[in-house]
Amino acid sequence: MASPISGETLDMFFVLRLVIVGLIFGWLARFFYPGIVHMGWIATILLGLGGSMAGGFIGRFFSGSGRPAEPAGCLGSVLGAMLLIFLGRALHLF
Repeated sequence: MASPISGETLDMFFVLRLVIVGLIFGWLARFFYPGIVHMGWIATILLGLGGSMAGGFIGRFFSGSGRPAEPAGCLGSVLGAMLLIFLGRALHLF
């Protein structure tokens, strides 16, 4: 029996979930980072997604795991995004 949900619909929900998760983690990182962080919605989403990947890389580095990089958990994602804010400010990107 065929699934009532097509692959294109699942891909759309995957992208929508990425946007929502990126927005939440990016917003949390901006909230907890000291000082005002000026960026729009799209930059906040990208910050959250990048923070998740950065947190995953850092977690794999310290755990010594040979597995490929995976997104970090909630705390790792927020800390990774805060690290990206710090690096962005140090390099005068924003």
